Amino acid sequence: MKRGFTLLELIIVVIILGVLATLGFQQYARAIERSRGAEGRTIIGQVRTAAVAFYTERNSLDAFNNTTAGIGTGADQIPLAPCRATHYFTYAVDDAATSGDVLRVVATRCTATNGKQPGASAAFTLQLDSDFSLGTDTWTGTGGY
Repeated sequence: MKRGFTLLELIIVVIILGVLATLGFQQYARAIERSRGAEGRTIIGQVRTAAVAFYTERNSLDAFNNTTAGIGTGADQIPLAPCRATHYFTYAVDDAATSGDVLRVVATRCTATNGKQPGASAAFTLQLDSDFSLGTDTWTGTGGY
């Protein structure tokens, strides 16, 4: 009497392992991309800190912009578009939404053709809306950040 597995049983096991490996890889890729979002959250937090200092000094965010936030194209600045090989995102203070007590900062994920590699498949965003009079921060975004 021979003991062993039939060809059908082996094929079924290989298929199951393939499905599990595919699902695991997708979860791994999502976790890695979320970790890249940490750069965006950290730098947006730095911009918010600069905005708090500006607001404390002037009691308004009316003149707060990319320049006062330290966002620009210089090597020592927070990167403004276009993307740089040193960062996963570009950053901008939304001038249309930032005034009075309200701050909006947007980070845009660099795509596969530019920025720190590997790039994203789309220009996902991470956004912080802060209302200093209410003391609220609201994070929104696309791409799982």
